Amino acid sequence: MRLMIYLFTIGLLILGGTLTTHAQVQDDGLILYFSFDSEKGGTIKDLTGGGNDGTVEEAEIDTDEVVHGTGSMLFDNVNASVTVDSFPALEEYQDNSYLFWLQFTEENSGAWQQIIAKKAPGTDRVPGIWTCNRVPLHIHYRFDPGNGGSLCVGPNGEGDAFEIDTWYHVAGVKEGANFKFYMDGKVVDNQNVPKEHLQGASKLYIGKTNYGSALFYIDDFYLYDRALSAEEVSEVMDGKLLPVEPNGKLTTTWGQMKARRD
Repeated sequence: MRLMIYLFTIGLLILGGTLTTHAQVQDDGLILYFSFDSEKGGTIKDLTGGGNDGTVEEAEIDTDEVVHGTGSMLFDNVNASVTVDSFPALEEYQDNSYLFWLQFTEENSGAWQQIIAKKAPGTDRVPGIWTCNRVPLHIHYRFDPGNGGSLCVGPNGEGDAFEIDTWYHVAGVKEGANFKFYMDGKVVDNQNVPKEHLQGASKLYIGKTNYGSALFYIDDFYLYDRALSAEEVSEVMDGKLLPVEPNGKLTTTWGQMKARRD
C-alpha cells in the first residue's frame, strides 16, 4: 500500500511539472508573453500558445534576479538581443500595450541604447523604447510618423532618473492618439502620438537593433494589441495572470484567468 501511495504521489508531481511547463497565459488581446524563467537551445517560449517564440543572442537567463517565477533575462553587453519574427497580430495593431519589469545594471553611456523596438518599413518606433542619450538614466518611448511620445522620463516623470540595481514596472499604453506611460502602476507621462502609426511586417527586438542594447534585466514581458486600463496595468504588474503558488513551491495548477472583457 505504501508503495502504491508513493508511486501515485510521484506521478502527480510529474504531471504537475508537465502542466507547469506547458501551461499558457491567456487574456483578451494578449499576443505575446515571455516569462523569462528558462530558455532552451537559444529559444524563449511564447507562453500565450501562439508559437511566436523569441531567438536569444548573447543574453542569458539569471535565476538570482527575479520578480515573478524562477528567472529573468540578463542583457549584459551591447550585442545582446531577443528577436521575434513578424506575425499578423504584431504587424497589424494600432492600439497596444507593452508591459515588463526592468532593472538597469549600469548607468547609460550617454548614447541611445535600445530596450525594445517593434520595427515596420521605414521605422523602428512602433514603438521604439531606448535609454536617452544622457546621464543619468531616463527612458525615451516613441511612435512614428512624427516621433511622438515621451522624451526622457524617469520613475516619477520628466526630470527624475532611474537607479541601477532596482526593479521597476514599465507600461506603455497607446489608445488612439493618446499615450500613457506608467511606472510602478502610476501614470507619470501623458502624450499625444499618431492615431495611426506606421505598421507592417518586421521583427520585434528586445535589446540590440541597429542601436546597441542597454544593460538591463527584464522579467515578465506582456504585449497586447489593445489599450489596457489602469486597473489592468496594476493586475499585470501584480502577477494576476501568473501561477497562484509562491516561488519555491511546485505549481500544479494555474490561477483563475481574467474574464474576457466585452
